[in-house]
Formats: sequence, C-alpha cells, structure tokens
Amino acid sequence: MALSGKKTVYKSVLLSFVLVITVTVLQRGMTPNQFLQNQRKDLLSQEPVKAQKRDDVLSVANNFWKKDSEPVTKMAATTEKQVKSWDVTTNCTVNLNFSKDDWFKGLEPNFKQFLLYRHCRYFPMIINHPEKCSGNIHLLIVVKSIITQHDRREAIRKTWGQEKEVDGKKIRTLFLLGVASKEEERANYQKLLEYENHIYGDILQWDFLDSFFNLTLKEVNFLKWLNIYCDNVRFVFKGDDDVFVSPDNILDYLEDQKAGDLFTGDVLYKAKPIRKKENKYYIPTALYSKTHYPPYAGGGGFLMDSSLARKLYKVSENLELYPIDDVFLGMCLEILKVTPVAHAGFKTFGIVKNKNSKMNKEPCFFQNMLVVHKLLPPELLRMWDLVHSNLTCSRKLYIL
Repeated sequence: MALSGKKTVYKSVLLSFVLVITVTVLQRGMTPNQFLQNQRKDLLSQEPVKAQKRDDVLSVANNFWKKDSEPVTKMAATTEKQVKSWDVTTNCTVNLNFSKDDWFKGLEPNFKQFLLYRHCRYFPMIINHPEKCSGNIHLLIVVKSIITQHDRREAIRKTWGQEKEVDGKKIRTLFLLGVASKEEERANYQKLLEYENHIYGDILQWDFLDSFFNLTLKEVNFLKWLNIYCDNVRFVFKGDDDVFVSPDNILDYLEDQKAGDLFTGDVLYKAKPIRKKENKYYIPTALYSKTHYPPYAGGGGFLMDSSLARKLYKVSENLELYPIDDVFLGMCLEILKVTPVAHAGFKTFGIVKNKNSKMNKEPCFFQNMLVVHKLLPPELLRMWDLVHSNLTCSRKLYIL
C-alpha cells in the first residue's frame, strides 16, 4: 500500500506541474519550447520573466493603468522604501483612454503604439549583474547596445571598455540590452547572448523589444537599476556602441569635479522638434507642441555624477515617457533645474561635421577628445591602436 500511495503522490505532483506549464504557456501565447527557454533564463538571472513587450501586437484589454491614479503612488512608495533587488513582474496591458480621440486617430501607427503602452515603464530582467557595483567604483561605463551587434561590444571590450584600476580608481563596464526585435531572430540570438554573458559577465538585459522608441525604456530601467544596486558608484558615463571614448581623458576631467549635479556632453540648446515625417527623429505636434526642447546632451555619450543620476530616477518616475531618450533626460534635468554643461571634448558629429574631412581620421585629434561619434568596429580598433601608439603630433590641442 505504501508503494501504491507514493505512486499516487508522484502522479499528482507530475500532473500539477504539467497543468501549471500548460496554463502559463496559454497565458503567454508561447510554445512549450519558448516557455522552457524562459525558465532557463530565470534560473540564470534569478529574476522572474513575465511581461507583455511594448512593441508586440496590440491587444485590447478592459483594464489599464490610468495616468493619475494608483501606479504613480506605488512608484513613489517603491522609491522611498529603497528596494534592494529587481522585483518587477509587469503584465503590461494597453491603455485605451484616448484611443477614440481625433488627435490620436491622426497619428502614425508607431506613435499610436507608443502612446497606448507609454505607461509600461519597468520590465523584468533576463540577465542581471548586481555584483558589478560591489566595492567603490569611480567610473561606471554604461553602453547602449542591441543583441545583434556583438562585434561592436567586442571592439569596445578590447578598447575603451576595458575594466581596470587607475591610481586606485576602479572602472567597470556594462552593456544595456533588450530582446531581439525580430521574432525569427529572437531564440538564436538569445542563446548567443547568454553565451557571451557567460564569458564576459557584463550584460544587463530587460524583457522589452529593442527598438528606437524603446531607448527611453533602456534609460529609465537603467536609472532604477543604478538606484537599487550602485550605492558606491561615483560617476557614470553613458554612451552608444559606435563611439570612440578616452577613459584616461575622462578621468583627467573628473579630477577637478566636486560632488554635485555634474552632467556634461555635447549639449544642444534650443533644439527644435523635427516635423518632417521622413526623418528618424520626427515628432508630431500632438505629442510635443512646444517650439523648443529643453537643453539636452545628445549624440552618443554624456557624463554625470551618480548623485544626479539618483535624482533623475526619482523625477523620471513621474514624467511621461518620451520617444527620444536624450530629450527625455533633458526634460528630467529641466524639472531638477539643472542645466547640462557643454564640453568641447564631446564630438557627436565627428571631429568636424564634414564627413569627408581628413580631420575625422586624424589620431592627433582623437588623442585629446573624450567622446567621438561615430565609428564602426574596424574604425574604432584602428583608431585606438593609432592613438595608443608612439604617436607624434605637430601640435597639441588643449581641450580638457
């Protein structure tokens, strides 16, 4: 009888497990293989993965987050109690509040989708590395990348993203990613990314699709992550994966900086929203009606004090997301009454704007810069080697 009883218990447990998997698969619209892959990710990251991605096919739902109700209160409470682990398990549903308004009906599909899911702010983590902020970190280098651009990350690891210690000051590097935007690429690229992360341990990945409009999600999720895990980070450099950066020049610049609201880069003042629909940065008047943007640092990289980053996180929680991430940070700075500082060492259009100019390929100019945009991996590797060779320049540019 005891053996028979044990078999009955085992069958009951097995049946319950199968039912749980089946229900979860049906709820998520996954195949069993996709479900099991996600469970494997959960074990690797020790974080739950359960979210409807903002860029998925729109679904009609009866309930949604209202702009001025419960979610803002919950966010504020979360900020105050200083959560010490990533605990986001969002089930993001569509907000149909304004979907019948005339101004909304006239928008392009991508803007409609952005607005319907604009309230979906934080997402579960697939890959997490809280240990990156253990100890005192003088400079945290954070790079926005996408899952398919492994070659760019590899070039950065070999050049300006090298983790090192300079005169007792630790430098650490992280790459920020979502998931592959094309469904047919997702599973294979995810496996490759997990292997890459196994080798280098420098990936932060969230469960939202990597797209242009979702760059702001990358911004706010990183700010939340920094606020949770990085009490002992002094400065943060945040940039794109197609720039040349000189950490040594950045450290020299930071020598003279006191604790405060440092935010510096290539600052755009009184930039106008682009109204031409064919432009990548087009913004309809219905989304932003003002004549000018607030001052913001753009073009691939900026530097900030970690204490300001914490303030930006708190302010950002109560500000509606904007589809251009650089501008969104400018809006947050405006609320804080902090004006970003322009620095000549940040070159967002190359050394000079004329792409054909020989100056853009002259290592003697790169030698004195903090950030230069834009270089693809072969160009970055070549320029890094030239700048760090026995380079003799006819004259020195003092810009630091």
